[in-house]
Amino acid sequence: QLRIVQWGFRVVLFLSGTKVDVRGEENVPKDEAVLYIGNHRGFFDTVISYSRCPGLTGYISKSNVAKVPGLSHWMRRLYCLFIDRDDIKQGLKIILQAIEQVKSGISICIFTEGTRNKNENPAELLPFKEGSFKIAQKTNCKIIPMALVHTDDVFENQFPWIKRAHVVLEYGKPIIPSELAKEDQKHLGAYCQGVISSMLENIVSEENNKNS
Repeated sequence: QLRIVQWGFRVVLFLSGTKVDVRGEENVPKDEAVLYIGNHRGFFDTVISYSRCPGLTGYISKSNVAKVPGLSHWMRRLYCLFIDRDDIKQGLKIILQAIEQVKSGISICIFTEGTRNKNENPAELLPFKEGSFKIAQKTNCKIIPMALVHTDDVFENQFPWIKRAHVVLEYGKPIIPSELAKEDQKHLGAYCQGVISSMLENIVSEENNKNS
């Protein structure tokens, strides 16, 4: 099912005219479950990142997505989990399920800003939700930071149309929670936010230099 959905997503990207510049793919382990953490610009964040996953991966999505007929059925079959951020008890239950999935060899991906970031500067991130990082802390799996740029140019920036766009997806070096300084372990979300913000700043700076 993973390969079938990936093929479907690649067809969507082709039909939309989206060109994806993938960087740092050598940082993604091929033979172990990881926690992917990314910034959130738009719907195509999922389409683009899922199409590159080397192994089974479940996404943690907002609970309102579960109400979309058909889509939620397929997402559940692909190990996706739905979190209600207003319900602390339910949120904890979903994080525990995600921990079990990682232990069983299924990677988890979550956009930890919690909602789509509409800031003009993609490097200006919304605060990362610290609870998500329990998945890595309890399993000591590697955290793979993802920096996504221009995904909102495909759809959100000209809603309801889909337009051609050049998108960047960069994978950072794996972060192993137990190897970080104690203070960074305590505030793992803030630490990872800093890593991804730096990655985004570098991408934006590089693009500005190209265009100047």
